[in-house]
Amino acid sequence: MHDVIIIGAGIIGCSAAYYLSRFHLKVLVVEKGPDVAVATSRANSGIIHGGYDPQPGTLMAGLNVLGNAMYPQLCNELDVPFRRCGSLVVAREGEEEELDRLLAQGRENGVPDLAILGRDEILSREPNVSPAISAALYAPSAGIVSPWEMTLALAETAAVNGVQFIFNTQVTGIQVDNEAVQAVETEGGSFVAPIVINAAGIFADQLARLAGVERYDIQPRKGEYLLLDKDLDGYVRHVVFPVPSPVSKGILVLPTVEGNVLVGPTATDVSNRDDISTTPEGLAAIRQGANMLFPKLPLGKVITSFAGLRAVPADGDFVLRSSAKVRGWIDAGGIQSPGLSAAPAIAEKLAGLVGGLIDLQPKAQQERPPVFRLRDLPLKEREGWIKKNPLYGRIICRCEGVSEGEIVDALHRPIPALTLDGLKIRTRSGSGRCQGGFCQPRLLAIIARELGISPLAVTKSGPGSEMLASYLEKGGGQ
Repeated sequence: MHDVIIIGAGIIGCSAAYYLSRFHLKVLVVEKGPDVAVATSRANSGIIHGGYDPQPGTLMAGLNVLGNAMYPQLCNELDVPFRRCGSLVVAREGEEEELDRLLAQGRENGVPDLAILGRDEILSREPNVSPAISAALYAPSAGIVSPWEMTLALAETAAVNGVQFIFNTQVTGIQVDNEAVQAVETEGGSFVAPIVINAAGIFADQLARLAGVERYDIQPRKGEYLLLDKDLDGYVRHVVFPVPSPVSKGILVLPTVEGNVLVGPTATDVSNRDDISTTPEGLAAIRQGANMLFPKLPLGKVITSFAGLRAVPADGDFVLRSSAKVRGWIDAGGIQSPGLSAAPAIAEKLAGLVGGLIDLQPKAQQERPPVFRLRDLPLKEREGWIKKNPLYGRIICRCEGVSEGEIVDALHRPIPALTLDGLKIRTRSGSGRCQGGFCQPRLLAIIARELGISPLAVTKSGPGSEMLASYLEKGGGQ
């Protein structure tokens, strides 16, 4: 029996697990995918928004600003790269009135140091931006983070502090008796707990219906992206938005903490909650939007495209509440943008809701094992590490400079990589210019060796995505 079960291992579920791991609780995280951050938390812009965009008085507004302020210290504690690069909402002639509205709204939300900049100041900050830009709203508190690294760091810290994670396990039912949660039923059996946190992303409304709690509806909204090569590092210095529309912040251009340039997303409502395909129309819209902001952005340097789904709540605001119908059920639904920005504050709120149901007794917290990043070290320091472990001297991913030692480390961490995508989010192997064209066979062989499995069993992203079909000869590779 557990005290709390969290459904979903995205940024919200793992943030909740991290905060609850500070207390004497038996916590279980159930995830239907093969790893943490496999859905919205992976296909994400990685922006820590300033907080001027949400409507004042909403949960989105308050938790965005609170969460934003928590990121620098939290990322420092978790050893996650974070950059407070600031954001610009840029306007052309005739659009300046919208900047004034956002400025007033941001100040009402408590966003610090907002300012309206003129053309000369904008060009000094972003020399490659369109000269047609006449004004911009500057939010210096905005930043960028790797959403999957952040999610993983939270999960690993939770794991070393006693939280249990199980993957490839889909929830099939919620057992309720006498108007109280009893158990979570899954394809892998039933797990008993008096408290369940529903952090299931775009499926959260469906799980709420399984539990028989207050109804809400989620509209999946697809966002497509283009990722550009690292040799454009510095071309874009801030998160640059156009003036927003009623349904989207628009096609934006931003740097990533890894040094790439990211462009997107689109905003298309879809009915299929598994549809993460890219489309010719969507990618064309991204290119057009990027050219409006940065006319000379070299879009020939695109190295990959991808798409993700956002959980858009029907009433426009986060759904964060303890059910009044079923004791022990806590919803964390409709967490669309700025969900990543608000995640630490959301998790604190969820911990408070848990504390309203059971007594929380604090405990000392351990740190997760340090993350070794060879590429971040000066050459002299690398030599010392290579002497300790020669595998650090064997580069497997040339584009990102990832060594075999780092890959082996990732396969044996508190929440180990078990797939090629798992290695990608932990080490960046396969994330560079060739997108795994050179390193993928070597990665596959290392996974098979370290996990003691057949190469035929190695997957890209869990069951059903096996990389190899068969040996060319019977008994081959044995």
